[in-house]
Amino acid sequence: MNRLPSADVLDRVRDIPLYRASVERGDFPILEKPAMAEGFPDNWMTPELARALETGEAEFVLSTGTNHARMQLIRPPYFLLRSYYRLWSEHPELGASWRDGAKRVSLTTVLATEHVARVNSRKPGATPGERWLDDRTLYLNRRLDPADWDRAEVERMLTEIREVAAAHPRGSYLLDCSGYHLAHLVAKVTEWGLWDAFPPPTGIVHAYEHTPLNVRALLRARFGCPVVDLFGSTELGYLFYSEADGSYRPYLDGMSVELIPVEPGSGIHSLIVTSVRNPYMPLVRYRSGDCVRTFDGSADPMRIASFCGREKELLTTPAGPVAQADLDARVADVVPRVFLQQLRLTGEAECRLWCTTFDGTPLTPEESRELASSVGELTGRACQVEHRAGIPVGRSGKYAWLIP
Repeated sequence: MNRLPSADVLDRVRDIPLYRASVERGDFPILEKPAMAEGFPDNWMTPELARALETGEAEFVLSTGTNHARMQLIRPPYFLLRSYYRLWSEHPELGASWRDGAKRVSLTTVLATEHVARVNSRKPGATPGERWLDDRTLYLNRRLDPADWDRAEVERMLTEIREVAAAHPRGSYLLDCSGYHLAHLVAKVTEWGLWDAFPPPTGIVHAYEHTPLNVRALLRARFGCPVVDLFGSTELGYLFYSEADGSYRPYLDGMSVELIPVEPGSGIHSLIVTSVRNPYMPLVRYRSGDCVRTFDGSADPMRIASFCGREKELLTTPAGPVAQADLDARVADVVPRVFLQQLRLTGEAECRLWCTTFDGTPLTPEESRELASSVGELTGRACQVEHRAGIPVGRSGKYAWLIP
């Protein structure tokens, strides 16, 4: 099949060594991450890029490495930040607060906090370890596993949130988070009776990873403000944002998206992105590694119903591939008070489902039986459900949903 990008995209990439053979062939295969890295940076180098690197209009950066190995990228200074802030300023539910000067407090993986500290440590006159990304965004988390936050750490984070809120004439701030991390904070604030010290945010964004349905419901119930899912990545920026009805609206300035079935009839699609937002590293038919489902099972990017996990983490079953969101939907349907879940394969035809609950109370025998039956039907494996006091995060600071 002839897979040529639009004429304006072709004009942007025809001189880039990585794409020369594709331009000559008139066909662009899917771009995988290893091909981006092989021969870097010569595979991207053009006279224009060389000049931009010399003048400082372009720079080398590393991704945070929370979804895959850290990648070297080339982009304009503050490119990603400006892209993010543009969406925040234009978002129908967040924009008014952002334009009114509300600052952004980010509660996510410690790798993201450390990335900000590394960048700041290289700035002239900066204090090493500084957690302010710029004058609008503060990163809070200093621990790998949020379950390890003690009272002093939680009180320190709440103090910093209050200081950010107090700096705004109306006490507004926007809380940007991993849903898991904010749910941990909710549990600890509840346990220690600290809600009076937690000023309510004007809006909440959960991004960075798949947020379980039960966690989304908890955040909506606990906080009386818009709760928005933003989907994107370090190398691409944001691509979609959720609306109140749970659907997703595209934010594809300088981008286009294809959906390719991971397996015929599975209903799960790989997300393939073409983007010229970054003028120095345009991506043509780039496999992001993310999977989506659409409302009708079609390959229409405008019909995306959910971002359902990472392609490399799909579980093979007799009925076809199963994604993280598929397991999540089964759990939420049976036990809305489950917080964390992790599927552990224990044999060719068996698995264990580890679960925690928001209040630490174990599942009832009936809930365990019903959940085991539903997960067994989904996976084609005999399932045993186990309540756990906690599930440790991985080295990235994120939770693995599947342990092979």
